[in-house]
Amino acid sequence: MGTILIVDDEDAVASVIQRCLAKQDHEVYAAPDAAEALRLAVRIRPDLAILDINMPGMDGLTLCRELRAMPTLAGMRMLFLTERDAVAQRVEGLDAGADDYLPKPFDLEELSARVRALLRRGQPQPAPHAGDGQRILQVGEVALDTASRCAIVRGERIALTPVEFDLLTCLLNHAGEVLSPQQLLQRVWGYAPGTGDSGLVRWHIKQLRDKIEPDPSSPRLIETVSGHGYMLTGSA
Repeated sequence: MGTILIVDDEDAVASVIQRCLAKQDHEVYAAPDAAEALRLAVRIRPDLAILDINMPGMDGLTLCRELRAMPTLAGMRMLFLTERDAVAQRVEGLDAGADDYLPKPFDLEELSARVRALLRRGQPQPAPHAGDGQRILQVGEVALDTASRCAIVRGERIALTPVEFDLLTCLLNHAGEVLSPQQLLQRVWGYAPGTGDSGLVRWHIKQLRDKIEPDPSSPRLIETVSGHGYMLTGSA
């Protein structure tokens, strides 16, 4: 179970979500606006924040960026509530640092499934790095420090969001193997087979490449295998 922060200026929506998740033994807090959300987040350090994008004052996108900038909240997952047909809004949310999104109106069972998946931590199988006691998972010049949950590429430590860490862990554990978007949706996000949006994978692959590739416009560490998916080679 986890500590969850709901941020939505619609009291009815926030109350329904809060009651639903509290019944599943989560510790749930609600904030009507970004200012209160920031105060609560510092105090309770939630495992997951559920953010509405459209709010008066500071909107959910800006709030997401503010929360992502806090070192003490580096491991917090973020789920955006978006308008069903607002594709640009989803892209903005992912760009701001969200891990996943759920279009309104949504089914409470689907919301619960998304929450469970986001709270579920991946279980990488790293090997100890000789000499420094850290636990390192490495393929070629791409490595993950599982203690600090950051990437190490060409000697440089790179901060990752929680979903970026899980995505790179999955790719490293299957290095040299082509993984389809559907496989990644299941293994990283916890989507049931045949569900989920491949655009979610595509966007986070782009964000990961922007951080670790020498030239993101011509990726060599994470290759696209046309019509099939993505493969980590670990060598530029």
